[in-house]
Amino acid sequence: MRIAVIGGGISGMLSWYLLQQEHEVTLFEANDYLGGHTATIDVEVAGVTYAIDTGFIVFNNWTYPVFNKFIADLAVEKLDTEMSFSVKNSQQDLEYNGNTFASLFAQKRNILRPSFWRMLADIVRFNKLGKQLVAAEHPDLDLKLGEFLRKYKFGNGMRDNYLLPMGAAIWSAGLTEMPSFPVRFFLRFFNNHGLLNIADRPQWAVIKGGSKRYVDALLNKLGTANLRLSQNILSVSRDEQGVTLHFANGESEQFDKVIFACHSDQALALLGHNATADEQSVLGAIAYQQNEVVLHTDTGLLPKRRAAWASWNYNLDATERSRATLTYNMNILQRLDAPVTFCVTLNNTAAITKEKILGTYQYAHPVYNMMTMAAQQKRSVINGHNHTYFCGAYWYNGFHEDGARSAVDIAAMFGINY
Repeated sequence: MRIAVIGGGISGMLSWYLLQQEHEVTLFEANDYLGGHTATIDVEVAGVTYAIDTGFIVFNNWTYPVFNKFIADLAVEKLDTEMSFSVKNSQQDLEYNGNTFASLFAQKRNILRPSFWRMLADIVRFNKLGKQLVAAEHPDLDLKLGEFLRKYKFGNGMRDNYLLPMGAAIWSAGLTEMPSFPVRFFLRFFNNHGLLNIADRPQWAVIKGGSKRYVDALLNKLGTANLRLSQNILSVSRDEQGVTLHFANGESEQFDKVIFACHSDQALALLGHNATADEQSVLGAIAYQQNEVVLHTDTGLLPKRRAAWASWNYNLDATERSRATLTYNMNILQRLDAPVTFCVTLNNTAAITKEKILGTYQYAHPVYNMMTMAAQQKRSVINGHNHTYFCGAYWYNGFHEDGARSAVDIAAMFGINY
């Protein structure tokens, strides 16, 4: 069969990789590069070039089985890294890094601060309770996060200086949105990723030399004959025979099947009036949020105390509440030995010294709420019908593995197991 895959992120790349084994597959990408959120930027400092990841950065050995298999197939080397988390709240004169006992008390006054000890006790209680409720499939999993925290009387310190920033950092979401997060979705993710454990946690890793290395390896393996970059597709129409892609230059091309490996709202826009009522209902229920991402070298966005610097650093000083305001310390995450500290900051551009900005980018992330979860349950209603398939991280938790997992789901529908 002739299959068109629209979208060159992880979902599209893995769909291409798997389906080309038995079919004639053409991958279409709107950008002039392949990778989607796999966006590595080369930066030269003092005559040395550093490959800095600004989108997809980390994965682990527990919950990324498909992606780990994929990079093993491509013979791409990974590098173990540290996944630590800090919070900076100048209003309360508070900062900490939860990685070790020493970094937890990098701010020495935390030792004598009763509110800090109450926060730690609440974290331990939340972790224990979360495990119990997930194991029991407790009815309270149907609550929203804010309701859950109130019901079980968790303190404001734990909520505001740990749990909500942690959730916002993980899903690139806003603090204002986090209380509406579905508890079932939240706790299952935390439990699966070992975040409810004090010690037993997965080993996180990065792609050695930058995440684009696996994209380069894929291109070396498959070549570029069936890859089309900088494609401006206006619409996709369907009939009994198959699908037709309509391009901005007036040309059109026919295929037997189409796989939308782009965001769900983009797929719906391409289908336009040709979308079925079910497609409009399911895909239209999933919202997205734009996040501004800045690559820079301004360490002023990190905690004041260097001992509190972590891989992920949430800045509660920012006035922005509807979007995540955190800074990734890329020197820690990518194990970089550089004369400057490379930082990647979300949604706090005004706080960055302009002279230290190396690049600004925009990435969209799915919004997780009750509507999204309901839409996820209806994937089979639209997937595989009308010669059309939909894959993307939005069907699961929104991460790289989820995009890869959804591609494997599609391949299975074509009889290809991975």
